[in-house]
Amino acid sequence: MTSIYDDLQIGAEAQATRLCREEDLIVFANTSGNYNPLNVPDQDGDGDGRPEAVAPSMWVASLISSVLGNQLPGPGTRYRSQSLTFVGQAMAGETLIARVRVREKFADRVVRLDTWVETDTGRLLVEGEAEVYAPEVLVSLDREQVPGLVVQRHVHFDEMIARAEPLPPFTTAVVAPEEPDALAGAILGAEHTLITPLLIGDPDKIASAAETRGIDLSPYEIIAEPQHKAAAKRAVQLVHEGRAKAIMKGHLHTDVLLSAILKKDGGLRGTRRLSHVFVMDVPGLDHPIMITDAAINIAPDLKTKADIIQNAIDLANAIGIDTPKVGILSAVETVNPAIPSTLDAAILSKMAERGQITGGLVDGPLAMDNAVDLAAARTKGITSMVAGRADILIAPNLEAGNMLAKELTFLAHADAGGIVMGAQCPVILTSRADSDQARLASCAIAALAVGAAG
Repeated sequence: MTSIYDDLQIGAEAQATRLCREEDLIVFANTSGNYNPLNVPDQDGDGDGRPEAVAPSMWVASLISSVLGNQLPGPGTRYRSQSLTFVGQAMAGETLIARVRVREKFADRVVRLDTWVETDTGRLLVEGEAEVYAPEVLVSLDREQVPGLVVQRHVHFDEMIARAEPLPPFTTAVVAPEEPDALAGAILGAEHTLITPLLIGDPDKIASAAETRGIDLSPYEIIAEPQHKAAAKRAVQLVHEGRAKAIMKGHLHTDVLLSAILKKDGGLRGTRRLSHVFVMDVPGLDHPIMITDAAINIAPDLKTKADIIQNAIDLANAIGIDTPKVGILSAVETVNPAIPSTLDAAILSKMAERGQITGGLVDGPLAMDNAVDLAAARTKGITSMVAGRADILIAPNLEAGNMLAKELTFLAHADAGGIVMGAQCPVILTSRADSDQARLASCAIAALAVGAAG
């Protein structure tokens, strides 16, 4: 019986093709510990004002090992030595081809091979020579047995921020930015030309928060209203006066802010019920996902749910999702009179069919798995344009929505931005747990909503 080594022919060649993705550069930076900004996407490594995203040379060279270990000599191959000469650079987005050619065979199953990597246009990047121990017998490994990786990037928020930054900044009444994170979120929005913050609160506390974060307050107007209730009322007045186009929550109770907005006389009630919409950027998911309502309506009735859905669709349209797919969640995907949320879901779906809810595709009841996973929907035999593809998830009540949003945040490493819809202007609700990216995304979402409203 001949071995893999015996069967190797001088001059035999093999190759592997690989698209260099930005995610590859991030994974390599984390595994190698090399955080050279030249090799990290979105970073400017040479000071020219533009991000480079240059593929690390050793990552390019590592593609050679994929050919050796998978094809020639194949699984079971062990490295003895590798020489490398780097003659070019690759960038994220380029397609690379790693090639090997058997040159000599020696005793003890040692094989010498010529190795090189080039782009798919023929531009040489690296060349060298490998010596390996060829395997004695053929072995194999199903690729599915190797755990996959999810890169914790938030590309959807990056895209939203990029879309919003060219828009004119809109004045935002920031209520009680008297704590460092609350103030910093508003200033971050200003630095990205998304908002022009108008700070309402206790001037001494605002100054102390600014000093903690090293923030220069001189470019920003401060309206002295030490009492939170009065500050919220003043923010509402500024919207009525046309001086502000949005409101941002600072360091005060949400109830205090919303009570000023919901006042029948002098508030900012619109034609629909207010509802909060989370816009979530989940690593590994190819589109943003929206969850509502997880912050305002505790146990919404059917009419309120219709408003919640319409508010979410309007926001989805504003941030660039045309005809969003709306999944109305329950514990099961069939109508069950013993589960009231399934009855509401069925009625709401029919309301959308009859034009009482517009701008999106609405379907339910759907369980969580078959709302977001196409394979799960097909397994259950669900035929729907929404099932497995939902852009918006409608929770049956606040508890379910809040738990779902926090599970995605703390277990799936999602970033969550969002605003309150249904008022006469967007209301940005931030949390102390929000990252800077999430706070910035909330400003961008509000900017897109203001822009869509004209």
